[in-house]
Amino acid sequence: MATSMSLKLACVVVLCLVMGAPLAQGAITCGQVTTSLAPCISYLRSNGASPVPGPCCNGIKALNSAAQTTPDRQTACNCIKAASTTISGINYALASGLPGKCGVSIPYQISPSTDCKSVK
Repeated sequence: MATSMSLKLACVVVLCLVMGAPLAQGAITCGQVTTSLAPCISYLRSNGASPVPGPCCNGIKALNSAAQTTPDRQTACNCIKAASTTISGINYALASGLPGKCGVSIPYQISPSTDCKSVK
């Protein structure tokens, strides 16, 4: 229960930080990445038997739309890698297939071993 509550609190804090950031900033932030992908965590901890949650796909699509430049895609990649090390129980086989299941193509594989500097 405490973990669930702390995760919810962290999401609210991140959401507040993202909403408070200037929209004309242009560069993607780890806060945006975290907020976009937070609805995917329970799916990524599962065995993949259930369908991908709609809010998860919406977040992936929004993140893909926001990361249009090479620096933004590299930042998103680095943020995903950093976040994945702090969340236990991630099924990386599910994570790598998640964009495709949501109808999105990204130029790198979601994996802790991805070299984000090579993302274009």
